Amino acid sequence: MVKVRGRGSGRVSLAGLTCYKPGHRSRMFYSVREYRGRKGEPKGIGWRDLRDLLVRAYIQLGGPIVLVWDNLRMHLVEPMRQFIADHAAWLTVLQLPSYLPDLHPQERIWSLVKRDIGNLAAADLGQITRAVKRRLKQIQYRPDLVDGCLTGTGLILDG
Repeated sequence: MVKVRGRGSGRVSLAGLTCYKPGHRSRMFYSVREYRGRKGEPKGIGWRDLRDLLVRAYIQLGGPIVLVWDNLRMHLVEPMRQFIADHAAWLTVLQLPSYLPDLHPQERIWSLVKRDIGNLAAADLGQITRAVKRRLKQIQYRPDLVDGCLTGTGLILDG
């Protein structure tokens, strides 16, 4: 989350999936949401955004997904649990016992994004959003960076 102070302030929220399959190119999917403080506007990523991200990944990957999740509140809400149960044919969820950023490759992706836009002197929230999306797109097309985020956790794929 990147907060902007002053007139037109708001925040940018992100959700993402890093996808690994032995013998295949690593992939990354993401969703970006701006919050400008308008009445009725969602303040961040919600369960529907997560659902849509999973469906998009499933369609593009063309196969089942084994999802490793931390205990983020949004991962545990009833509508999300129901979605997971309804799609058990292609979606298996492994819940980490608690928030473990050291074992979560996506946290390393966020670190790359924040590091690269950390000194941005943005004029408005839109400029921050564009910079975040640009950096995410760059990472998306660099499977070596996505692979490095898994390597950095010390976890290995067992193919």
